[in-house]
Amino acid sequence: MKRLLIIKHGALGDIIQGIDAFSSIRAFDETAHITILTSPPFAGLMRSMPYFDKVVVDERAPFYQFWKLGALNKLFQSDFDCIIDLQCSKRTAIYHKYFAPDGQRWLGTAKGCSDAYPDFTDVNNAERMLTAATMLGAPKIAGDLSFLADNNDTSNSLSFDVPYGVLMPGCSPAKPSKRWPAAHYAMLANLMLENGVLPVIIGTKVDASACDEIARDCAGAVNLMGQTNLAQLASLCAKADAIVGNDSGPVFLGAKTGALTLMLMGPDTNPAMSAPQGAKAHYLASDDLNSLSPRRVYQELGALKKMN
Repeated sequence: MKRLLIIKHGALGDIIQGIDAFSSIRAFDETAHITILTSPPFAGLMRSMPYFDKVVVDERAPFYQFWKLGALNKLFQSDFDCIIDLQCSKRTAIYHKYFAPDGQRWLGTAKGCSDAYPDFTDVNNAERMLTAATMLGAPKIAGDLSFLADNNDTSNSLSFDVPYGVLMPGCSPAKPSKRWPAAHYAMLANLMLENGVLPVIIGTKVDASACDEIARDCAGAVNLMGQTNLAQLASLCAKADAIVGNDSGPVFLGAKTGALTLMLMGPDTNPAMSAPQGAKAHYLASDDLNSLSPRRVYQELGALKKMN
């Protein structure tokens, strides 16, 4: 039995982009024992996936707290046939340097690793991770979000009986420049409503201000801020007329359902590397998100609907 270790700490968008790679690595050897090393926020999501036999949580403790790193060192010494680094961070490079046994097969970007990735400049994140899978010897196998569906739990099935569009105005609090203004989302919501499409607002508690502003300025919108888990979000997105959102994890998830998705990208996002993947996934880039008008976005949606 082959023993494989995959490293993928996050974030949500990158994990969604990595589903095809996970599926491919699983298909490489159905009998292999595959361990995934991830960070605490995503351990539950990884456990719900059918690709891994074991999920190990990496607290990513500061390196000066060396007494917390013993279990991690033991993990890397566990005689893996191959370690596939899909995170490729400074931290994982240190893991390779100090924890990996001599001669360990390691796919990644760490200096001196056995299987160095090619130049990934301007290569989409999903394709980067798929390349890693093929370097292992795996075929390219598309994954999906079916693992989020629980046929015995109807509470995870979420949709509306009328045409609806999903608006995702949130993004990482550390990157406010990635946010299209809430006022613009409100205007887009009103345009949708005027044309027979119910606006549905999605977000987490950190997005409360933007979600509340949109709901206030578009009285007909449905505000589900803080009320959806990942399974419910996937269910809602799969049946949506369209999804519009910033460069954020939930938008990548929505795109992966196959629904028409339009990601709004500012100057902080490189479309070549970070465009969402999906049957009907698209993006609209602008050097200044503030100047990107709601009517322009609505017109873009109309054009994409005709294409799809």
